[in-house]
Formats: sequence, C-alpha cells, structure tokens
Amino acid sequence: MTICCLNPDCSNPLNPDGEKFCLTCSAPLVVLLRNRFRVIRVLSDEGGFGRTYLAEDIDKLNELCVIKQLAPKAEGSWALKKAIELFQKEAKRLQELGEHPQIPTLLAYFEQDSYLYLVQQFIDGQNLLRELDTRRRGKTNQSPYTEGEIQEILLNLLPVLKFVHEHGVIHRDIKPQNIMLRKSDQRLNLIDFGSSKQFTVRVQSKTGTSIGSHGYSPIEQIRDGVAYPASDLFSLGATCFHLLTGISPFQLWTEHGYAWVNCWQQYLKSPISDQFTQILNKLLKKDLHQRYQSADDVLRDLGYKSPVPVKINSLPVLNKKGVKLQIAIVAGAGILLLVMGEFWYKQFDSFGNNNPSNLSQPNPDTIGIDLSSKGFIPDYSLAVTIRGYTNTVLSVLVTPDGKTIASNNQNTIKLWSLLTGQEVATFDGHTKQVNAIAISNDGKILVSGGDDNVVKLWTMANGKELATLGGHSQPIRAVAISPDSKIVADGSDDATIKLWDLGSRREIVTLMGHTSSVHAIAFSPDGNILASAGVDKTVKLWNVSTGQIITTLTGHEDTINSLAFSPDGKTLATASGDKTVKLWNLEKKQLIRTLTGHTAGVTSVAFNPDEMTLTTASSDRTIKLWNFLTGRTIRTLTSHTGAVESIGLNRDASTLVSGSEDKTLRIWRRTK
Repeated sequence: MTICCLNPDCSNPLNPDGEKFCLTCSAPLVVLLRNRFRVIRVLSDEGGFGRTYLAEDIDKLNELCVIKQLAPKAEGSWALKKAIELFQKEAKRLQELGEHPQIPTLLAYFEQDSYLYLVQQFIDGQNLLRELDTRRRGKTNQSPYTEGEIQEILLNLLPVLKFVHEHGVIHRDIKPQNIMLRKSDQRLNLIDFGSSKQFTVRVQSKTGTSIGSHGYSPIEQIRDGVAYPASDLFSLGATCFHLLTGISPFQLWTEHGYAWVNCWQQYLKSPISDQFTQILNKLLKKDLHQRYQSADDVLRDLGYKSPVPVKINSLPVLNKKGVKLQIAIVAGAGILLLVMGEFWYKQFDSFGNNNPSNLSQPNPDTIGIDLSSKGFIPDYSLAVTIRGYTNTVLSVLVTPDGKTIASNNQNTIKLWSLLTGQEVATFDGHTKQVNAIAISNDGKILVSGGDDNVVKLWTMANGKELATLGGHSQPIRAVAISPDSKIVADGSDDATIKLWDLGSRREIVTLMGHTSSVHAIAFSPDGNILASAGVDKTVKLWNVSTGQIITTLTGHEDTINSLAFSPDGKTLATASGDKTVKLWNLEKKQLIRTLTGHTAGVTSVAFNPDEMTLTTASSDRTIKLWNFLTGRTIRTLTSHTGAVESIGLNRDASTLVSGSEDKTLRIWRRTK
C-alpha cells in the first residue's frame, strides 16, 4: 500500500506505506483525510489550484470516491475569490442534487491544513462519447445509435433534468462527455455540475459570462451568458443528434454557426420517423421561445399523456437489449477545477487492479475532456490563412460584434470576415505605413496611427474618414480608445502621448514622461488609468482625468512592446523584447511574477475574457497560452514562418487571430 502526498506541487506524490514525510518534497504525509478518506493517487493536476484524487472511504468498506482539493497559490485576486466561491457553490449544488440516484452524491466538504476538500461519489462507467467512438469503430455505414436507442436515452435523462430544473438549477453543459453509463445498473448519470448555475430572476434578466460548449449550447447561452431550462433541452437535443449521426455539433458550429440546426436531417445516415423528427426539430430550435420549455413537454411528445413523476429510485432504466452498450471499467472519476472559476468532472477509465505501478498514470484518452469552452485549457487549430499582404501585419483585432477582423496592410486598413477570411473593406488614407489600430467598444469608430505622424478616425460602417489628428513630430506606434468611447490616446516615437476628445476631435492633453519611443498604451477597464510603455523599458500609469503620473514600474531589460489590463483591472501584463512577460499588481504597484518560455522577444499580450488565461505572441514565431495565476504554459501554437507581431481574440475567446512578419494573417478556431 502507498501513501499519496497532498502537496499540490509534489512531482512524485506516491510514497511507501509507513513514511511520515514525502520522500520527494518532504511535506508531512496524511494517512487519512478527516480520519476517513485514504488517498490512492492523483487523477488530475489543476495547475495552481490543487489536485483531484482517487480515494477510498474507510467508513464505507473502502468504497471508491473522488476528492477535489482547492489549494490556490494566488492571494487576494479576483480569480482566487471566484474560485473559492464557486467551489463552495458546487458543493452546495451537489448536496441539493446528489440525493438523486443518477447524479453523483456529495460525501463531504471540509477544510484541512489550509486546503478545501470536496469529496464525491465515484461513478464506475463510461461516458457516451467514448461509447460512441467504440460503436463507430465497429460500424461504417450504419447509424451509431438507432432512433429507438436515442428515445430510450431521452426517457432515461429527461426525468433527471426535470429533477434538476425543479431544484432551480440549470446544468449548462450537457453533452456526451458529461453523461456516464453506470456499469452496475445501466442507468445514465448526469455529471459536471461545476458549470451549473442557480436559475433566478437575475439570471433571466441580465447577461453574464458565456459558459458551455460550442455546438451543444444554445445561442442565448453562448452569446448572452443566460440560461434557462430550455437551454439545457437544446443541449440535450444536440447530444442526441451527435449520438444519432456520429457528427460533432462543435464541428458543424465551427463551419456554419447555428445554421446547422435548420438542416440537421441531411446528416442522417438512416431515416427516422416523422414524429421523432418533429421532437428533435423542436429541441434544436435556435429561437428560445420556439423550443421545448420543460422536460415534461418533451416526455409528453414522446408518448406520455401526463408528466412523468420524479421519484427517487423509480426512474426508467435503459433497456439492455435495445441499447447494447458495451461497458469498460473506468478507474476513477475526477472533478476538474476550472481556473476561470467554473468546475466540472473529469472521468478516467484506466484504474489498474490496485497495482501501485498502475496508480500513477491516468489514461491519456480520457484526459482531454472538453475544457476549452470554459477557458481553463483552451486549444486552437489553424482554420484560415489570409495571404496577399505587402508587409508585416503589425496590428490585428476582432470587432466587438465578433464578425470582422481589422488589420493594417502597409498604408491601409483591411477588414476581413472572421467566418470565411474573405476581404470585406479597405480603408485608404494614410500616406505611410499604418502601425496600430483600435476600435471603440460600440464598434462604430476605428482609430489608426502610422509612420505619417497622424492619427485617423474612421466610420466602421462605411469606411469614411472622419478626421485626421496631427501634432506629433514622429511616427505613431500605439493607439487606444477609452471604454466609454470618449477619449482617443496615441503613443509616438517622439516620447509623448496625446489624449483627444473623440467627439470634438480636439487635443485634451499631451503626456510627457517617457524618455524614448512609446510602443504600447492601454486604458484600464474603468477608463480611469492609462498605461504606457516603450523603448525606455518602463511602464507608466497615468491618471486620465488629471494627466498626472501615478507611478512608474521598472523591471524589464528591453523594450516593452505590448501591455494589457486584466478584465477586473487589478493586474497589468507587459510583454518585452527581453523574452519575458511580467504581471503587475496594480493595487500594490508591484511585480507579481515573470513568465518565461519564449526564445525571442515577446511582441504582443492579451488577457482572455475568462481572466485566467493569457495569450502571447513572439518573434520566436510562436503563440503561447498561459495559466495566468500559475505562470505555466498551457499550449504553444506554431504555424507562422516569421515573427508573430500581433494577436487578437473575440469576446468569448473561441477565435484567435494573429498577424506576422511572414505577411500573413491567420485565424485559429478553438478545437475543444
């Protein structure tokens, strides 16, 4: 028997029985958590937030369970507070819902040795995505699931959703990965309540953070961040479509947006009845109000004349003859903590007969469950490459509505369709190269600055030039627009920054303090602070209303090329030619950490909207995604053949765009 070290940073946590201190990190070993739970092994590492473990409950004859540990390193950040809040809310949700036999049960929630722990029932089974993959390998021309099997899945899950919704909770992430077929009784279990949200009037009336999985989640959830019982029913319909056709709704969403729901029948390999076609049609309605509004409504159309009662231990069980699902023993079930602050399960199926040699390595096939839609481990693949540029793409961004890309092209600005990569418009008016562009939050005004020493204002709707702002003696390197769209700021090689009133086009003030070229500027989210940086290797924070310097941050060893505020305005990221990115606490005016990993100068930096992920571009020809709180690299994207000079994200970070010295603009789509 072994003892597992609970230090979340320990690189080799398994120790021989009898040891009192970890042989790897020297941390004290805990034989039993809360004198009840014996930790067997690590299931997953949540990067600065703790780990998820497989354990035995000695009070229940060594029954397997899953333990999630919250052990964040960051202190005082919005992300930490949000993580603790959602960790506690998840425990509360599971306590409320876990009495249902098809929802994992909360066994315990406690604090020990300054860490929070959530203990949950282990589900021995296989998720429906893996079962679908098994079926597809065995069948070529037949439907992965038949109409009858899909109807049985609906009859098994709809009462569970009815129970969840009657408890005032919206799941928000129903998909095949989050539906487990339990080996013992063939019942489907709904997991991943880390993404769930309490269904209240506030949720219905206000927009919020987009959460869910693209393709499976309805438009109101992805676009507006709101969710209703009907939203879960759309996700259930998309799940049925996936199981029926073997085609991922995410793939269709990436290619066609929500247009696929209007022609989903063309993807069928075998015909289905008119009645069931009508049911799926109504589940997949894009318009919320045309969709089924409750689980009972769907059950009635499936043949029930009265609502199916939700009674514990009296729910329908899948017909083994009809479904014939093959079972593989799953070794453990983990709950993966989303660093963005949202949580959900991660299932494993490689538990190896209690052999210690098998207890350290999770099955790689089950690790890659869809985390990207929530921002924790995003990944992207190259979708479109736009060629034809005459020079380096120095500035690129996505319009606020998420439909268009704007970029410089020598002395012009070009607009491109984000969906197709086709050119939409060209703004022509600068006499020399355009170096920087910005778009107002309302999407109406584009601002550009260039080597001709001027800033130009453009109407986005028709490309009309509104005004030319002069006064600098050298090229403009950076431009920005305040969040309220009232002030334009620019930074120049003449070492000054000018603030302009966007309405009157008049200069408000010239900020002087830098000793050399200003390469980067940005407004804080509340618009009260302007940050600037450049060749003098310093970052200056300015009071926008007074024009006075608040503080100067030093630490970089080369030119600072780019900077970005976190969405909560408490952190500033700076990217430098010294190959590093630095993160600064703006309340304390001090350095938090330095990110290293690029092999050449870092040219651009951007916070993802999840407030947890940072994206950077570099002259080393790569784009890197970072865990903002831990400083660890999550992903490295390679495709450009020259220095990557600029990056931009749409508002939900489902699309990344990059401009390069190789004279291309590349569109990357989230792949998970």
